[in-house]
Amino acid sequence: MKSAKIAALAIALIAAFLAGAWYNQRNAKDTPSAPDERKILHYSCPMHPQYTSDRIGDCPSCGMRLVPVYADDADGFDAAEHPSSDLPAGSLHVDLEKQQVIGVQVAPVERASGARNLRTVGRVAADETRIYIINATVDGWITSTRSSATGSYVKKDETLASFYSPEFLSAGQALLFALSSIDRVQPTGKENPAQKDQIAQFNINLQQYKDSLRNLGMGQLQIDEMIRTRKYMENVDITSPADGFIIARKVSNGLRFAKGDEMYRIADLSHVWILVDVFEQEEKYLRSGDRVRVTVPNQGTEVTARVTNVLPQFDPDSRTLKVRLEADNPGFRLRPDMFVDVTLPVTEPSAIVVPSEAVIDTGIKKRVFVDRGNGYFEPRDVETGWRFGGRVEILKGLMEGERIVVSGTFLVDSESRMKAAASGIYGESAKDPVCGMDVDVGKAEAAGRKFDYMGKTYYFCCDDCKMKFRANPAAYLKGKSGMTQSMAQSNPKISVARDPVCGMDVDPAEAKAAGAAT
Repeated sequence: MKSAKIAALAIALIAAFLAGAWYNQRNAKDTPSAPDERKILHYSCPMHPQYTSDRIGDCPSCGMRLVPVYADDADGFDAAEHPSSDLPAGSLHVDLEKQQVIGVQVAPVERASGARNLRTVGRVAADETRIYIINATVDGWITSTRSSATGSYVKKDETLASFYSPEFLSAGQALLFALSSIDRVQPTGKENPAQKDQIAQFNINLQQYKDSLRNLGMGQLQIDEMIRTRKYMENVDITSPADGFIIARKVSNGLRFAKGDEMYRIADLSHVWILVDVFEQEEKYLRSGDRVRVTVPNQGTEVTARVTNVLPQFDPDSRTLKVRLEADNPGFRLRPDMFVDVTLPVTEPSAIVVPSEAVIDTGIKKRVFVDRGNGYFEPRDVETGWRFGGRVEILKGLMEGERIVVSGTFLVDSESRMKAAASGIYGESAKDPVCGMDVDVGKAEAAGRKFDYMGKTYYFCCDDCKMKFRANPAAYLKGKSGMTQSMAQSNPKISVARDPVCGMDVDPAEAKAAGAAT
């Protein structure tokens, strides 16, 4: 009986054990499995997101506790493909939905070539070699004037005005005396040598008197008229030296003038100059002898000008170069001080070009935003060349095939600047070799947080980082003299020690030599 009770108790215990096992197995199937542990990419400072670390700790700049950044919070960003160290300061992430809202569009960088027209503005000017100034050669006064005034067209040797001067009296009488002397001695071909010398001397005197009148201001036509009529003319005519337009008149009836006073200014406008303002980078397109098309706005007037070989002059007021063109002016359609349009065909060689909207010009630098994939955009400084047709040549900074932001660039740039400002980066940045933070070079220099080592300048986010680097620079320059634990394992002869402050592996020998061992 006792044995039967024991057997029944054993059976009951076994049944209870089996029932419990079945119940636990059933609950395990119904209960969802615990999620896997979230993968940590790195640790970041909430106030300085550009600072990352592979271990928990405090931010060396502000002292805040670093927080983990998980893989599932990276918005699909592949950390292996785009490590944070590959993205410079100012890089930002814009998700697809936000890109659509602000109108961000990207396009590949292309290589293109082609012809274009260089258009600029020119100003018509009179040809300086065809401007004639009539000055008074003696003292006198105006006795009569003609109807020709400023703007009138006059022909060569046309009389403009007349004047009287007593200085012509003696010269005119001497000319008439020489003429009477020649008239008394008519050559017959039978003169003796003395007579021949006398006739030659009369002719020389006559030429001298003619030159005296011409130097005093009498025209050749009036001198010839005196020789023909053998009469002295009291009034001297002022005549035009060439065909042209009167651009200045300073005479009137009865006007008293002095020797050297300007009386008339006449310009021959059958050939004119066109002064063109061009920027320094455009001067290379204007070569001596090139033909340029010149048109007058709203008139349909078009002429062909030629680039002269005169060196362009720099205008300090407009900060441009003045190039001189020369053109024939049939019908006098081009007038001095008239503005004209100048068009020069230009053929550009093959070059990397981007839309002009893609380039942000700050006045100091020119910047574009490169698409790094998965919504990440990198700011990149570029050097530009010519501009035409809404396109800009890129001399340096981009490669053909790279994708850049071509629409919404201003908004992307604004957000990038806001992010950089929040991180304390305002100008040129450098990476702190101790903590890896991006540092504003200007601020670091102003605060004295820089250190020269082996010919290179390093910048630091705080004085603490500078002191650490100065104590043992080799420990922070990876790949140069710093030793790692893996190197020590691969070479047992190399000994390493761990820095108790930053946790980096250092070479004890180098630290001791630098005085950084305690």
